[in-house]
Amino acid sequence: MPAPATATTTAGREAPPPRSGLLIGVLVFSAFVMILNETILSIALRELTVDLNVSTTTVQWLTSGFLLTMAVVIPTTGFLLERFTPRQVFLASLTTFSLGTLVSGLAPGFPVLLAGRVLQAGGTAVMLPLLMTSVMRLVPPHRRGATMGTITIVIAVAPAIGPTIGGAVLSSLSWRWMFWIVLPLAVTALVIGAVWFGLDGRTRPVPLDLPSVLLSAAGFGGVLYGLSAFGAPAGGGHPLPPWIPIVAGAAALAVFAWRQTRLQRDDRALLDLRPFTHRGFVVALVLTALLFVCLLGVASIMLPLYLQTVLHTSTFVSGLAVLPGGLALGLLGRPVGALFDRFGARPLVIPGALAMAVSLWLFATLGAGSPLVAVIASHVLLMAGFGFMMTPLMTESLGVLPSHLHAHGSAILATLQQVAGAFGTAVFVSVATLGSTGPAGDPDANGLRTAFVVAGVVGVLALITSLFVRRASATGATSS
Repeated sequence: MPAPATATTTAGREAPPPRSGLLIGVLVFSAFVMILNETILSIALRELTVDLNVSTTTVQWLTSGFLLTMAVVIPTTGFLLERFTPRQVFLASLTTFSLGTLVSGLAPGFPVLLAGRVLQAGGTAVMLPLLMTSVMRLVPPHRRGATMGTITIVIAVAPAIGPTIGGAVLSSLSWRWMFWIVLPLAVTALVIGAVWFGLDGRTRPVPLDLPSVLLSAAGFGGVLYGLSAFGAPAGGGHPLPPWIPIVAGAAALAVFAWRQTRLQRDDRALLDLRPFTHRGFVVALVLTALLFVCLLGVASIMLPLYLQTVLHTSTFVSGLAVLPGGLALGLLGRPVGALFDRFGARPLVIPGALAMAVSLWLFATLGAGSPLVAVIASHVLLMAGFGFMMTPLMTESLGVLPSHLHAHGSAILATLQQVAGAFGTAVFVSVATLGSTGPAGDPDANGLRTAFVVAGVVGVLALITSLFVRRASATGATSS
């Protein structure tokens, strides 16, 4: 309800500016460590299929399952942030993540490894909305673009450089060291947060609507399971035809949305859907979804597969090849945020969408004889396009909302980011597998080219959607 939100905001603004910067810094460092794990295993997919004796379409669930768990948990963060203090939520988030990292490092096989990834995702999911709502609470409107630029480094660069770090580890160590290296970082963030993170607020005994949680899990789980099954070989462990879980999941999501519209009349919704009544929020949300489909599906999954399967590069070289693009995305974060504060979203988003579309079609032209430098250049262009889009879209999508909808808007935005990433991962792996002419379950050059063509179509859709972004909406953001 508006009253509690106002009280919380007032409490947050009483903190002096240095304290606000320290709190955001703690959140950013913690989130970076956690989100890094979204894609750190992507470079190891081929090694994991051999070591764990599973197919490519099964092992990709280490990434899709991570994203899907986040999509299921994130809608509950509105409840968690009202029921518990930000400090309690922060400590619970990092504790869960650290436990999942330990389980993953010790995993004897695929099921336990997947369970560890689910625990990691559960902790990460709570951190994202906590980070975004804290910015809306502690940062004045005229500085939100620059601050969101820093968050862009966390949300986009961490998964972008995940394959680089993974490749460096795999060049001399086993995949388990990806978790043993992250674990001390997570514990360090937990200790720092326990000492320095003192942001508290008023709480109230908000009821958790369990049917909504179950509908959310069934909906997103069914859709993603069905999509992954499309690329599985016959007898690949999927007992149902793919369309059955997809239809069942879509039906569950429809009931979930209907239930939220009923519950929000009494401010009891698990996920308030009233942000969808704001045009600027919807346009930014659609563009963000298309962006994350390609960020995680193409840049983090398909590109490493292409480098190792078609160009036959080592995991170390594959990781280095995607590093320049990740650095470009990181360097653009704050400058683009500052430009957004001055000029608004439209002058930045349209060129970014154009760069995204062009680079995706360049990927579709790559083959077995393509030089590595051409791959790197196309990837840098793609990540630069993402850099011009992400900060303006994140800032505008929340800025056009009234203050009492910020928490639910950030939950919707974070949920859709993870769903889109999981959707992109499942679709592109399935398309690459179905389009391949080699052994079943092993994407080849033909299958990967088909997947890149599909990504090019997504890029064109993003470019068309970017034309609906209005410059005036950035001004409106500052007044909300």
